[in-house]
Amino acid sequence: MKKRNWVVPSVFVAVALFVGALIAVAADAPDVITMNSKLWPQHTKANVQFTHKKHAEDYKIACADCHHKYEGGKNVWKQGDPVAKCESCHNEPTIEGEKKLPPEQQKLNLKLAMHTNCQECHKKLKAQNPQSAAPTTCVQCHPKKEGQS
Repeated sequence: MKKRNWVVPSVFVAVALFVGALIAVAADAPDVITMNSKLWPQHTKANVQFTHKKHAEDYKIACADCHHKYEGGKNVWKQGDPVAKCESCHNEPTIEGEKKLPPEQQKLNLKLAMHTNCQECHKKLKAQNPQSAAPTTCVQCHPKKEGQS
């Protein structure tokens, strides 16, 4: 009976430490991430300023909705796993005609990966709530660069 008395507090402490570690990992991410890939020496549009904190905290987007590691066709990435830069896997740089690439290359195309993930989510939000602030046009995510008309 006495043995059981320390099991519950021990489990509680272990769970609290685990949750604390997850919060610390999420807090390591910057509030805003400039989506600036080195795959292209020059960008045709302004870089996207991704509001990581708003997406995670305010919009309650699950981490695994963006972060992934596929094994056997399933996303096995879980919160607390290392986060690699998108371009470490999505390293196909084609920006013109990327939808004509073979399907395997399309999956590795950075532009398609980013646009598919972001646009599908934003369009879904707009369909559910037309008043949503989710951007759905190019210039809403890629504001014009200085000197562009």
